[in-house]
Amino acid sequence: MTDLNQNLSTLQQACANPRGRLEHYLGQGKKVVGCFPYYAPEELVHACGMIPMGMWGGQTEWKLAKRYLPAFACPIMQSDMEFGLRGTYEGMSAVIIPAICDTLRCMTQNWRFGVPSIPMIPVVHPQNRTSPASVDYLISEFETVLAMLYTITGRMMNEAALGRTIQIYNEHNAVMREFSAAAAEHLDVITPRVRHAVMKSALFYEKQEHTAIVREIVDALRQRPVYSHPGKKILLSGISCEPDELLDILAENQFAVVGDDLAQEMRQYRTDIPLKGGGGLKRLALQWSSRCGCSLIHTLGKPRGGMMVDLCRETEAEGVVLCMMKFCDPEEYDEPCLEADLRRAGIPSLSIEVDQQNGGFEQLRTRLQTFRDMM
Repeated sequence: MTDLNQNLSTLQQACANPRGRLEHYLGQGKKVVGCFPYYAPEELVHACGMIPMGMWGGQTEWKLAKRYLPAFACPIMQSDMEFGLRGTYEGMSAVIIPAICDTLRCMTQNWRFGVPSIPMIPVVHPQNRTSPASVDYLISEFETVLAMLYTITGRMMNEAALGRTIQIYNEHNAVMREFSAAAAEHLDVITPRVRHAVMKSALFYEKQEHTAIVREIVDALRQRPVYSHPGKKILLSGISCEPDELLDILAENQFAVVGDDLAQEMRQYRTDIPLKGGGGLKRLALQWSSRCGCSLIHTLGKPRGGMMVDLCRETEAEGVVLCMMKFCDPEEYDEPCLEADLRRAGIPSLSIEVDQQNGGFEQLRTRLQTFRDMM
């Protein structure tokens, strides 16, 4: 068994050098397919014998992307477009782009014309998920994705392979939930930056590999005595909480992250693929129907606030930091309802703007210091 610190360092290095992970798999003769946020059907890629790899932007100066995207477009998409135009993703066999928000709908065409060397596969998730027709529709979308993957890579999925993939992904979901629970009891080791690295690194690993590493981390944490954190325990909610300097400011102010509702992190792992209910494609579609509490997924009644209140009580979190992705309309629409639900429950919250390109943090540091003092 690998040492705890070594495992954590390995995952942090993967986050710091995603290109290294891409070259690692290419060097093994494997094909890699990039998966844009959010909820790309990476299980289909995996079942076809390829490596799905997350594409969640990063810190870079936008120059080439300005020819395709307006200044008020999502920072994640700006960075992905910039990296694509610069050749950072060269070696990928294709990218999958879920057209789940206005910017992503534009990205399908921007990528098609801006980065023709890497074929683009669009997928459209149905938002009227209460209609039985939505399952049939999404199955047809998945079939189109599979046909395009076959055209591009020459590898066709079979039902047995998809069944194995579903088991692998459900196991990964389970170990990530276990890690989140174990991390909350060992906040001396699992700082906000470290927790984020464990979550984010899943984007750059084949899921069985990542499951094995995280399971070792969980086992090692459970062998340590529970740590009593002297500061404030909080939840994070939003799309993502980056760059790492933001997480370091949380630690500086004695904030510990005991759970999250981030699209880049636990939102991905809280809904398993059903083990029954039809073939693999239908069960993948049923997973989409079961997802809730995400600003990018239409759900009647806006349950996200209630879910956050319950999570606060479950984790004994004392407050919530709402990580508002810059220019993200779906998150902005959800924020008033979410804040109102937290306020009614007596849970303090702070909304901060998140921009991967942020280079100045003093105003943010002051706001978090004030929030800590008021809790």
